[in-house]
Parts: sequence; C-alpha cells; structure tokens
Amino acid sequence: MAKGSSRPPQGRLQRLRKLAGVGARVGADVVSQTVKRWRGGGEDAPISVGTAEKLAATLGDLKGAAMKLGQLAAMDAEVLPAEVRAVLARLQNEAPPMPWEDVADVIQDELGAPAEELFAELDHQPMAAASLGQVHRGRMADGREVVVKVQYPGIGAALEADLDNMGTVAKAVNAALGQMGGYFAEIRRELLAELDYAREARLCEEFREAARKLPDLCVPFTVPERTGQRVLTLERLPGETVKAFLGRGVEKAAPEERYRVSRLLLRAVLGPFLAGGVVHADPHPGNYLLMPDGRLGVVDFGSVKRLPERFLGACRKLLRLGLSGEPFDVVPVARELGIEWGDLPDEQARELMNEVLEIGSKPIRGGVFDYGSSTMVGDLRALKSTRFRQLLKFRPPAEGLLFFRAIAGCMMNLRAIGARGEFRRVFEELAEL
Repeated sequence: MAKGSSRPPQGRLQRLRKLAGVGARVGADVVSQTVKRWRGGGEDAPISVGTAEKLAATLGDLKGAAMKLGQLAAMDAEVLPAEVRAVLARLQNEAPPMPWEDVADVIQDELGAPAEELFAELDHQPMAAASLGQVHRGRMADGREVVVKVQYPGIGAALEADLDNMGTVAKAVNAALGQMGGYFAEIRRELLAELDYAREARLCEEFREAARKLPDLCVPFTVPERTGQRVLTLERLPGETVKAFLGRGVEKAAPEERYRVSRLLLRAVLGPFLAGGVVHADPHPGNYLLMPDGRLGVVDFGSVKRLPERFLGACRKLLRLGLSGEPFDVVPVARELGIEWGDLPDEQARELMNEVLEIGSKPIRGGVFDYGSSTMVGDLRALKSTRFRQLLKFRPPAEGLLFFRAIAGCMMNLRAIGARGEFRRVFEELAEL
C-alpha cells in the first residue's frame, strides 16, 4: 500500500460527494424494498446486504463522524435486521487501516523518538481500526503488555468537514423546530475533543476513580510517558470483546452467562455514574472485554463525561423513587434533571412523562424480565409517533446527551444478548452506590 493512500478524504465537498453517492444508493434501495413489501413479496430489511456492504465500505474509507454514525446504526435491532447490522458492525473496529509508515511517522512526531526505541515490541498490523485512529498491540521494555492507539493523519480536518456538513442540516432543523442549536454544539464539542488523546488518558484515570467501588470492573492503566495528543498507550487487558461474544451466537451461551454479562454491562454504564458522576458513553460492544478472571474490562475513553451534580442527584432520586414502587410526582424531578417543556401545561407534561416511565421502568419492577423479547424500544417509538407534537416541546439538557446515548446503547446491547433474569436486584445494587 502506498504511503498515505488510506488517509481519509479531508475536504468538506469531497466527503459530501462520497456520502451523497452512497446515500442515493441507500435511498433507491429503501424505495425498492418498500414497493416489494407493498406487493407482498419484499424483505423486511429497509436496505439490502449488498447496499450495506457499499455503505460500510464508504463510511470506513471516510472514517470520522460519518463512520461513527454507521457504528451507531449497526446496534439498532429495531431498524435493521441481523445480517445488515453484521455488515455495519465491521465499522466498530475493522475500518481500512493506515499503513505502518504513517503509524511510525505519527509516533515519532508525537513522542519524539522512533517506535522501535519507545517500545520493545509493536505489531505493524493493527488489532483494531476505528473512526479516529487504530490500535496496535505492543510490549514495553519492562515487559508490560500494552495497546497503542495512533490517530489517523488528517482525521481532524475530516472530522471538522463532517461536522460542518452536519451543521448545515442542524441549522435547517433548528429553524424549523428551534431546539437543535444547543444539542449540535454539544455534539460538536465532544467529538472534536476526542481528537486529544492526552485528554482521553486523563478521562481514563477519572473513570477508574469513579469505578473504584465496582471491583468487578477493570479499567486499564495509562502509560503517560508514551502518550501524547495523537498517541495513547494503555495497559492491555486480556479477554474476548462482547462484540466477539455476540458474534459467536448468544444462543450458544447458557442463560446464566448471558445474565452475568448483562449485569456487568449495566454496572459498567450506570455504576461509575451513580457512584462518581462519570459516564462512559461509547456503548458499542467492542469496548467491553470479558476477562478470564470474571471481570468486565472497559476500554476507549474518548466519550467519557462528568455530569453536573444536579443532574446526578436527580438521576439518583429517580432510581430510588422507581424502586420504591410508590407513586411520585415526576415534574419536579424532571426539572431537577434540567428538562424543559416550553408552553406545554405541566399536567400534560406529567401525563406524557408518566407514560415514558411506565415503559422504561419495566426491568426494575421485580420478577423475571427479558430484554430480548421486550417491546420497550418499540413502545417508546410508538409513543413518539402518537405524541409527536407534545414530545417536540421537551428539551432535555444538552450536557445530558452522552448520558442518554450510553443508556440507549446499553439497552441495545442487552437486547442483542437476549438478557433474561431478575434485573431489579441489579438496579438495587446500583442504587446503593
């Protein structure tokens, strides 16, 4: 591979043209499949596997924010069938890699010495390649096993181009609905911040401290002397990713094992938040490792965020009230969370929020709950379609977006696992934190 040949396109128009091309194919596929369904002979999938292959290839080449959207789509079982999601799931860590020459250049530029002087061993082939950088397996001179994340050259410009393109859409939506400006600013700020790997190292340490009360979680140690803005070196954790666990077919796993993994995922998402106000908001299953000693390893800390104390306190209160089983007024709690509903009367807001809580609180009510067959996601989407105008009035706090993303992603993972069991006990354990 020629040096630089795998670098993502950086120009805004160039990236937009590539997206427009594959977008046209997706649109044509959706129309075709819809017509077939009307005639009674179409597939259930909104797009074909062939179109998904093309989409994955294009997003993988683009990397950046475009690829992140593909990663999120791969997790949604409500919209895409398993075979299409399996294609898009490759975007989680199997993007087209950059050549070793580029990797070596970034390491030398960032850390001030050649890779062979900084590491006793460093594999030339990446173990994973994702949206902003790729990860290589290595070993330090003192024998420590490490992973080294190296940022793609030019990915900052590519990410800015994607965000500029997305910003044009956000402005149009904001003009129509009047509520996108603050949310898009939060998304832009968080995505651009992920380009700083030194910041990610600090967030890793912050997340470890927040997870201190959860001994069944494992957070890797950072290697500060081998970390810079575009290079991050972490302790390498052993184990199989939850993505690989899913890929083997969850039906092959015992129900007890599926419950154990699901409990660990809930603790990884909610535990550090409830204990220390810190949430890991990149929920795709490649970021969790099932370690040989029974712990769950957590990796990739670019989307870690500390939430405001008021938001944290309101979430803790909401969990306690939900577990109590006693009726309570959701309006003051929602206001503590920072949710606004404009000119919608409080009584209508209360009614709608109670409907949402009725759907979302099913796992904490006691008895056996089955995430695999649950209709929670579908029920929430049905509510959205019937109460669309009212829901438009609601404005969750922008700083809570990553928290809501973490919760939604966790639910998708539990559904994919087919988690089934007494989950109320898990939430009771979490409330004690």
